[in-house]
Amino acid sequence: MMDIQEITKILKNVLHPKTGKDIVSSDIVNQLRLEESNLFFNLHVFGLNSSEKSELHFKCVQEINAIYPALNVHVHLVNDKISIPVPDNNLLPQIKHIIAVGSGKGGVGKSTVSVNLALALKAAGFKTGILDADLYGPSIPTMLGLSGKRPEVDTVNGQPKIKPLLAFGMPLISMGFIIEPEQAVVMRGPRLSGIIKQFFLDTLWPELDFLIVDLPPGTGDVQLSLVQTVQLTGAIIVTTPQEVAVVDAIKALNMFQLPSVNVPIIGVVENMSWFTPAENPDRKYFLFGQGGGQKLASYGNTNVLGQVPLIQGIREGGDNGLPAYLNQQADLIQPAFNEIAMATLLKINIHSNI
Repeated sequence: MMDIQEITKILKNVLHPKTGKDIVSSDIVNQLRLEESNLFFNLHVFGLNSSEKSELHFKCVQEINAIYPALNVHVHLVNDKISIPVPDNNLLPQIKHIIAVGSGKGGVGKSTVSVNLALALKAAGFKTGILDADLYGPSIPTMLGLSGKRPEVDTVNGQPKIKPLLAFGMPLISMGFIIEPEQAVVMRGPRLSGIIKQFFLDTLWPELDFLIVDLPPGTGDVQLSLVQTVQLTGAIIVTTPQEVAVVDAIKALNMFQLPSVNVPIIGVVENMSWFTPAENPDRKYFLFGQGGGQKLASYGNTNVLGQVPLIQGIREGGDNGLPAYLNQQADLIQPAFNEIAMATLLKINIHSNI
């Protein structure tokens, strides 16, 4: 007997082109209704290109008509932003989601991922900010063209508050705004913890949909201070394909999954997945091997949010203050970070505990 429950079961055979999850579990199908020999429903296609939208539409109709060939299927494509559940965050009620970006070791491109993911979320219409929590090696001011700048301090209710600087329309705070570029940071745990709390609680953060927190590599005091200070929506783990990076990334993933930490893993980003020469953008050279991101994701029972190629524009963007998402090679890098942003939004939407 044909009913909405049976139609929903059929639609579970259709997979989302970005995440590989079925579209019912992804919560992008709603308002199903049957009227005689007609079926109507909405399909939310935010973040998909035109060919992906067409393919998804075709597969929905194909799956349903394979079982009910006489049924007229009317699919309304909705291109709005995804509704994201908001975790309880009493200390920073103006910030809906705080996402930590971590790694097991340095040099895997964690800050690059943080910056360009933030820009991709902003491009998708979300209010996004960045907190550079890499106190020992704050590189984000350089990457966003704010090296040497100093934030202003306002007095609010008799208490000094830091005004974040703006980079491409995103509020940003960093240790790099406080120390000189060549100054070494030598601090013990309690002092590090105090700075992290100050960056969160003594900064005049505006209303944000997302605050991206770029963590230092490893599993030390800064990470522990972070989870003790604010409620995290989840964590993204960055690795490169090579085994030595994956082994250390597993440690970072395990830290977030400790019962005393208990931060959901949103997924894995594999950076430097292949090298693509600017003069030959269709070629891929797997300089660091293949499969590291998937190995890490499988270990942590999560998924790969996306793969980022190694291109010259990423290095240039990090050095000259114009991130790759916005520079002259943006057409090569934007698809990767748009996919990562979309997969992040879907993962948050799928799992209500994230």
